Amino acid sequence: MGSRPVSDDDVYLNEAVQVAAKILVVGHFAVGKTTFIGTMSEIPPLRTEERMTQAGAHVDDLMGTRGKTTTTVAMDFGRLTLSERLVLYLFGTPGQERFVQVWEDMTRGALGALILVDPERIKESFPVIDLVEHYGLPYAISVNHFDGTPTRPDAELREALDLLPETPIVTCDARDEKSSANALMALVRYLQERTR
Repeated sequence: MGSRPVSDDDVYLNEAVQVAAKILVVGHFAVGKTTFIGTMSEIPPLRTEERMTQAGAHVDDLMGTRGKTTTTVAMDFGRLTLSERLVLYLFGTPGQERFVQVWEDMTRGALGALILVDPERIKESFPVIDLVEHYGLPYAISVNHFDGTPTRPDAELREALDLLPETPIVTCDARDEKSSANALMALVRYLQERTR
């Protein structure tokens, strides 16, 4: 069977095709993943949050999470168009260890992960980083600064998190669109550099 000649319509369609990239937004419990996706999504984000109950009080450590009343139980989802050619699909994972089984399905097809870190709860980020590395996902670190938290130098954070020199580390406020976009762009640039 012979191939047909390429027409102008084919060229136009190929130029109009968007590339969709699946990105995970991960981090420990109450680090700001749902807020981050809500800030960045151009569509109303899909959220699977439930009210926290007294039954979960002995499971979820609420230290340092003033005012936290809900938690993600499956995932958050948002969409962000970066250009005519590139669309990011943002998948937020639950932060508690009991939801780790959800991660395996969510990592399928993901190009990379943005790991949100609370500078006041660094130790809680270690299991998250271990999981991302276990699934072989390239990642960038975004330090989410909450109200009143002191700013730590990147070098100090890099050492505390035991990051490779090439791993991007940026700061953001998950409520702020500009700083959150900068965090996502740091990950996208890192992923592009890895494919060159």
